[in-house]
Amino acid sequence: MNLDLMHWLRPWEFSPSLILMFLASAILFVRGTAVHKVSKARQWLFWIGFVILYLSLHTHVDYYAERMFFIHRIQHVVLHHLGPLIVMAAYPGQVMRAGLPLKARVWLKNFRKTAAGGLLEGILTNKILVPLVFVLLVLVWLLPTIQFYSMLDWKLYRFMNWSVVISGFLYWNLILDRRPSNPPALTAKTWLGRFGQRMVKGGSPAVMSPGTRILSPVLTMLPQMVAGAYIAFTSVDLYPLFDLCGRALPMSALQDQSIGGLTMWIPAALVETFGLMVALGNMMRLSAKGRLRSTFRGKEIGRLPAANTARPV
Repeated sequence: MNLDLMHWLRPWEFSPSLILMFLASAILFVRGTAVHKVSKARQWLFWIGFVILYLSLHTHVDYYAERMFFIHRIQHVVLHHLGPLIVMAAYPGQVMRAGLPLKARVWLKNFRKTAAGGLLEGILTNKILVPLVFVLLVLVWLLPTIQFYSMLDWKLYRFMNWSVVISGFLYWNLILDRRPSNPPALTAKTWLGRFGQRMVKGGSPAVMSPGTRILSPVLTMLPQMVAGAYIAFTSVDLYPLFDLCGRALPMSALQDQSIGGLTMWIPAALVETFGLMVALGNMMRLSAKGRLRSTFRGKEIGRLPAANTARPV
């Protein structure tokens, strides 16, 4: 049994850079928990997400993902949806920043105030671009020709996996944001200037409104479900590559493909639904505290009133 476990945990392709990135993330989080008070629940969420991402990226799972389409799809559900969702549900950003050395924290703070820093943060938190890239990366890597080359070229394969992980972190960072938003009025300011002004003057850091955070998973879920249904029910072998490489399990191409399509269709949708429910809970919490803002034609008209919790006399 121990030999079998070690066989599964042994990396299929050893990656020193990946090991360094995981070690650096773990050290930053541990150092940050010594500065900030982080609840046990948040710590558990971080480490659970951390472990399942590592197991999906740097173990013998990779061998089977390269030789079975449905295992490859399960791997991407974890890398793109489940792992980043669990990690970001721990809200590790502030904790990991606190774990940085003082000089690094000062540099990061000053960089965010620059035009380049404002532009970079604006891109990485854009409420249209990030969800669009999130769903496109699922669909683009599924195109048969792109899938063929990405599974044969190890550099492209690693780029594919890291691209879905990073897009997952960026997306769930927006959706799980617990803060209220303050939608900017439409002005003649440039896109860069608007983001720079938001960060320098201390505007509300929440990019998406609470309602948009609930709607976004629905919009990103639908194309994935349609693609998954098509792959599951088509009678054409879309990915002969897996026969070419030799399937790791005794299964026909169409069976493998059908299970892979269902994996995209159902488990991925369930993960996004869970994220939607978390976003809904955050909106209800903000509403109860009277921290939701109402706008009309781009102009703020005040906060929504908090629920009246006073007992009747």
